Amino acid sequence: MKKFYLVSLITFMIDRIIKILVVLLNIDNVTIINNFFNINLAYNYGAAWSILTGKKLFLILISIIIVIGIYFILIRGKKLKTYESITYGLLIGGILGNLFDRIVYGYVIDFLDFYIFGYDFPIFNLADSFIVISIFMLLVDLIRGEA
Repeated sequence: MKKFYLVSLITFMIDRIIKILVVLLNIDNVTIINNFFNINLAYNYGAAWSILTGKKLFLILISIIIVIGIYFILIRGKKLKTYESITYGLLIGGILGNLFDRIVYGYVIDFLDFYIFGYDFPIFNLADSFIVISIFMLLVDLIRGEA
């Protein structure tokens, strides 16, 4: 269980530190890999792909309910394996990273901007990445029959 808390904290802190640096240093419109990867600072007032824009309170409540649900249904009282600690730690840390932004700023700080096969993918952040990676890990665990 300690590993879960540690992974959650580290995930949350990495997300916070990078967001703070991007904003404070005003890292915006920076090409990292031409025609593939840029850093473009954006403020998302909604969820993924800016859906539910302007529904801040709803998104905050859903995030809190999801964190509490994951904890009480999947984590509390269980002896988690290392893989599960990492998976749930990434998930909770990522959710808390974006939740923090919504509560403190009223929006989520995004900055990772990719062009994939000519498509300008919506700008996202590390917390989003941690959430997607953890869901992928959960699916792998489910397919292997271990979830």
